[in-house]
Amino acid sequence: QVQLQESGPGLVKPSQTLSLTCNVSGGSITTSYYYWAWIRQPLGKGLEWIGRITASGYTVYSPALKNTAYLQMNSLKPEDTAVYYCAASGRSRPSRSTEYPYWGQGTQIAVSY
Repeated sequence: QVQLQESGPGLVKPSQTLSLTCNVSGGSITTSYYYWAWIRQPLGKGLEWIGRITASGYTVYSPALKNTAYLQMNSLKPEDTAVYYCAASGRSRPSRSTEYPYWGQGTQIAVSY
């Protein structure tokens, strides 16, 4: 059973950088069996796909920590306030949130002064 756990700072000031961590157990983000992703949900809005967790690309991934993934977003704005999730899908190219059976509990990030 894949389990995911997000962690983050909770509050970030506008224009600063957000760094989140996703710890994974019961699976490994180094394998291609699952499609790993970051997804967020602003208050009162739908889920929004942020990026894929891979060795290169939008999210930051440390090969030395095979079960830990990182998300870094620069120049944050108040509209980036949301609950941030890491998630996993058994599909090679999931196109909707219902195709992710594994989710972390989410970490609330507020962007404000």
